[in-house]
Amino acid sequence: MEQDKLISLLNDMSLEEKIGQMLQVSGMFYTEDGVLTGPANTAGFTQEEIRLAGSVLGSVGAEQLKKIQREYMERQPHHIPLIFMADIINGFRTIFPIPLAQGCTFDPELVEEGAAAAARESAATGLHLTFSPMADLVRDARWGRVMESTGEDAWLNGRFARAMVEGYQGHGSLKEKGRIAACVKHFAGYGAPTAGRDYNAVELSERTLRDDYLPAYKEAIDAGAATVMTSFNTLDRVPSSANRWLMRDILRGEMGFEGVLISDWAAIGELCSHGVARDQEEAARLALEAGVDIDMMTNCYCKHLKKLVASGAVSGTLIDEAVLRILKLKNDLGLFENPYKDADAVQEQELALCAAHRQTARWMASESFVLLKNDGILPLAGEETAYIGPYVANGEIYGAWSLFGTPETTVTIEQGIKNRGDVQAYFAEGCPLSEGFGRAKDACASDKPAGKLLQEAVELAKRADKVVLALGEHRRHSGEAASRADITLPACQMELFRQVCAVNRNVVVVLFSGRPLDIREISERAAAVLAVWMPGTEGGNAIADVLYGDVNPSGRLSMSFPYCVGQVPVFYGQFRTGRPYTEGMEDQYVSRYLDIPNRPLYPFGYGLSYTTFAIGPVQLDAQQMRRTDRLRVSVTVKNTGSVSGSEVVQMYLTDVHASVARPVRELRGFCKVHLEPGEEKEVSFEIAEDMLRFHDIHMNYVSEPGAFRVYVGNSSETENGAEFVLEE
Repeated sequence: MEQDKLISLLNDMSLEEKIGQMLQVSGMFYTEDGVLTGPANTAGFTQEEIRLAGSVLGSVGAEQLKKIQREYMERQPHHIPLIFMADIINGFRTIFPIPLAQGCTFDPELVEEGAAAAARESAATGLHLTFSPMADLVRDARWGRVMESTGEDAWLNGRFARAMVEGYQGHGSLKEKGRIAACVKHFAGYGAPTAGRDYNAVELSERTLRDDYLPAYKEAIDAGAATVMTSFNTLDRVPSSANRWLMRDILRGEMGFEGVLISDWAAIGELCSHGVARDQEEAARLALEAGVDIDMMTNCYCKHLKKLVASGAVSGTLIDEAVLRILKLKNDLGLFENPYKDADAVQEQELALCAAHRQTARWMASESFVLLKNDGILPLAGEETAYIGPYVANGEIYGAWSLFGTPETTVTIEQGIKNRGDVQAYFAEGCPLSEGFGRAKDACASDKPAGKLLQEAVELAKRADKVVLALGEHRRHSGEAASRADITLPACQMELFRQVCAVNRNVVVVLFSGRPLDIREISERAAAVLAVWMPGTEGGNAIADVLYGDVNPSGRLSMSFPYCVGQVPVFYGQFRTGRPYTEGMEDQYVSRYLDIPNRPLYPFGYGLSYTTFAIGPVQLDAQQMRRTDRLRVSVTVKNTGSVSGSEVVQMYLTDVHASVARPVRELRGFCKVHLEPGEEKEVSFEIAEDMLRFHDIHMNYVSEPGAFRVYVGNSSETENGAEFVLEE
């Protein structure tokens, strides 16, 4: 439909119809037959409000969504189609590793491939839009939603945000088969809640917001993301859903976003809880004036906008602008011509968990694993190996936001090991997973008492040559509303670890988590530690691939592991202080802890391999750089070990002197290079002037002349560097 026809349609709609388009309701209001539930089950909405609502979230299934769409369009005065949305965060039926793990691949192309697979499965089930990617910068492991971000680095997050948008939406039209619209979230600063507690206030200077937090959102918007979601938090003490400066000036004005802006669940109504709106009527006015187009699951718009327009408190033009954006999104998806788009029950079954998607999930999982420690015990060979722990036979290894995954379709470690068919392996549960704290409901797979489980595990460990301990946090202990002050493993798991280590020195820990954890004791006592995050549908097969050396681990940390929770937020790009501390310094009056190190246990960019690599000195093609130049940086990388493997070569920049304090270093390039034993390759990067920009003392976005250091290595702590000067 052409733009003039959309405008004509808009002008022909009643005010009630327009406001209906601005309401999103849950699929819980519909039966499996696509019929509205009774009046008693509408959560405060009238049935008429639900009938007019322009979008639905959370319902899936090709046949059901076709029925809902058919019934809706029949009763809708202008037969405008619904948009169906859902949280497809790291896969639909085929579950990929959680986004934090995807960040550890340092492979945007692979992540784009996974997002495209998720889009195909989602589209076939009738969905049109996913609430992904989450481009929030995360630096506090206490916050549960770090699992949904790709890590602590703004530049890396931007690469992955773009990859996910292009994976979901493709590089052409949203009308294309197998494509769904992306929704960038949560705008803005949601990843920096005070004390790491979800929904809490965010306090960021404007310079920090602009230099660190906004760039990844901007990258996703530049990639063409169709929608953006507001964040729950306050920023500069203003809730995002009422923040006109943030939404109209920054998002729409400076970033040029022209798509649909949707609130998070009930966020407009929560303006009252924040204390910036007296009631829902004022909340509706504030959100509309801020530019929020769709109200997700509150009564604010549907019950109050008509009255606000009638009284002159808000302009009907604001409603028209919002509704036109919604109609344009529906048109871009091709829903006016084909309201069912790709919904196809046959395709739905064929694509879900198909071999190709499973293969991508398996490879992505193995690429995301980070080998944190290895005293030579890995890879495993033909030894008798005891697999012990609550995650050995647990299929819930797909993350808190994998809403449509099931343990029945997930490969466990035990299944993955047995699928090899050539190993001597024995299995035991050892202990419960979580002891049931928080919202996780945990039970042992067996009915045996905890003491009996522990005894059996220890006896098995005594007899085995090596032990693989599958430990970790419950998947429901990360994700939304899953902040944790104590980020250690449950006491029952630590007791199992200690008792097994007491009878067998050859212990490998396979660590499941949705966040970096405090694993000091495990790191000290285990012979090897492999972080596998929440690896998804093919997790068990991928773990077996890596443990037995079919795949050489190449994941690198996209978020630092803290030494303990007292360090957080801890991240590599911190700022220099007037009294910096260096390792071994005895001066008391410096920026340090008395009782713990300053350094994280494992830093950003870190990860081991089954081989070793040597990275040669940094070579620059010039020591002076004009603003129009592109400076070439190169190193030679050599595989100095005995097996093939991949190294992630990382380039960091340091601004030596500037008008404001700058981070100690910033990632500005990476390259994953595969090398055979003894093979070496040259890896090169380019530095352009725009990579040196920041907001200066006057809040101008500029690069300042002077000295810069460039470092190239295999983690954020590399000291392999050289210096150049940006000319005036």
